[in-house]
Amino acid sequence: MILSSHWTQQKPVVLVVDDERDHADGMVEALGKLPVEALAVYTGEHAVEVLRHQRVDVVVTDLKLEGQVDGLDVLREAKQHGDPPEVILITAYGTIENCKEAIRQGAFDYLVKPLDVDQLRTLVEQAARKATAAHSGRAEAGLEQESFLFDGIKGVSPAIRGIFEVVRRVAPTNISVLIEGPSGTGKELLARAIHMNSLRRDKPFKPVNCAGLTETLLESELFGHVKGAFTGANTDRKGLFEIADKGTLFLDEIGDMPLTMQAKLLRVLEDGIVTPVGSNKTTVVDVRVISATNHNLTKLIERNTFRQDLYFRIRGVSVVLPPLRERPDDIPILAEHFLQEAVAETGSKVTGITDAALSVLIGYEWPGNIRQLKNAIRTMIVMCDRPKIDIPDLPPEISPRRQLPGATPSPASLAGVSLNDLEKKAIADTLARTQGNREKAAKILGIGERTLYRKIREYNL
Repeated sequence: MILSSHWTQQKPVVLVVDDERDHADGMVEALGKLPVEALAVYTGEHAVEVLRHQRVDVVVTDLKLEGQVDGLDVLREAKQHGDPPEVILITAYGTIENCKEAIRQGAFDYLVKPLDVDQLRTLVEQAARKATAAHSGRAEAGLEQESFLFDGIKGVSPAIRGIFEVVRRVAPTNISVLIEGPSGTGKELLARAIHMNSLRRDKPFKPVNCAGLTETLLESELFGHVKGAFTGANTDRKGLFEIADKGTLFLDEIGDMPLTMQAKLLRVLEDGIVTPVGSNKTTVVDVRVISATNHNLTKLIERNTFRQDLYFRIRGVSVVLPPLRERPDDIPILAEHFLQEAVAETGSKVTGITDAALSVLIGYEWPGNIRQLKNAIRTMIVMCDRPKIDIPDLPPEISPRRQLPGATPSPASLAGVSLNDLEKKAIADTLARTQGNREKAAKILGIGERTLYRKIREYNL
């Protein structure tokens, strides 16, 4: 059965695939609040038939389907077409391997049962926007950027899922957002995600590092200047507030902004009027401000180095990005994404990461957070001369260097350390980290529970 001809091509077409009719029909009903055309089919075979004969922008499919065609088969079929739809997988299991395989084959994202209807709507809306933009011929570079913005903050940990929910609720509004978290956790990525999911997404997104400029240059960068306003001001220049009019301004490291600049910024945020340096002419602007800091602003307020009134003005909604060490469940997903990105960039033949190497990545503290993980994966891709990244390919600072049973590797080398010893240590450390929770340990390690039980017996842990 092919989709009926009454479907309009002006709206994104969403195909829902689930062998449980009530679930499928319920998803279609939930998606009815979006500006899309949604239809349910109840077998993988039917989904394949639709994909071969009808334009579809987004596929939402259960991973496990009755019959010979499952969700991954539907994904593969979808990606064979000239204008491939974005595919969102739904699983009741949520295993790391399922997630890795889906992302490897081009899935947009995935959801774990029981479904959160709001998350379903958010993902479908994001996927539909990306797919329809591609079909209408939007610049490829812009699409890659939009895709990366969300991929960069992907994850399955409760913290990241909570952040997705905040983005969903906050993005369509004009409320200011304060993003807090250590360096390298993806604060600018999150700010871009908020912008790209807002009504301002077709207007400029302009970032500025408040810690990287002198007070004079920062004032000029934000508000602009006229010719002769200061030494080196040879021409008139618009500031970012004016350039980002109707769009979003991202103030990174706002905690490092000098107090005098804080007062000037507060005045602009309160009345929406910008005065360039050296000028009496004012300009009214409509700019949404998203701020970020790796400082504790309340402590800066106590030290009188940050204005309390500015704090309350920029902190419409606060989002805290945790360090990567606190979200180990997300490391395999991020590593897989960065691997695919690096492979595409370098033309490498590397196809993945071994379980042993992945276990070390999961157990590492990552002081540089996501930025460090991305750079490490890229370096390993360049240096690796085997099909998969393995223990010897890990950078020295990441490689396990603590004394292992029967081996004493030097800080600069892993020579003499067996893979069994490394595996035993990774399992023991993960069990300790999860306080003996074998189900969670297996998930972090990327292996099945039965395999973990066998390894525990094998290594007498």
